Amino acid sequence: MRLILMGPPGAGKGTQARFVADHFGVPAISTGDIFRANVSQGTPLGIKAKRYMDAGEYVPDEVTNLMVRNRIDEDDAAPGFLLDGYPRTLAQVTELDGMIGYTGHRLDAVVVLTVDSEELVQRLLQRSETDGRADDTEDVIRRRQEIYTEQTEPLIEVYRDRGILVEVDGMGEVDDVTARIFAALDVIPQS
Repeated sequence: MRLILMGPPGAGKGTQARFVADHFGVPAISTGDIFRANVSQGTPLGIKAKRYMDAGEYVPDEVTNLMVRNRIDEDDAAPGFLLDGYPRTLAQVTELDGMIGYTGHRLDAVVVLTVDSEELVQRLLQRSETDGRADDTEDVIRRRQEIYTEQTEPLIEVYRDRGILVEVDGMGEVDDVTARIFAALDVIPQS
């Protein structure tokens, strides 16, 4: 199964990614984790990415694309994968299409967790308190939501047009959301 998990910041993607990946026996691949691994290992791509990350900027597509390509080429991703945090731009959609097409497979589904925007703000403010994340102020959280709306939501329409978009209500208890995701995905044929 080859999946993408999307949703605004605070929708629960990271939490759900682990459950969904385990359910299908594929790795959960987070671009944040890939960046941190490359940086900590001092790879050439990691050194490049670190310059942007340290400046608080997005890592350019060409660096991100290479890191994702390298990761999905690893043996554990041969039967499939779940991507969290990629693609984020239309250019990355095109790049991912090429990566998957090269293997003779296709993307099976794109799951979008839908959550009320005010609920997202409250979740992230609560996470800020419990995790001690000083960067999660209400203004920063709302700005992240704007960036998601501007840059990532257009990808949802691309996948809707392809007929592989699965919208799942991300409100409620974690187990309930997980059950809704499984119910939606278990009926999808795998490539």
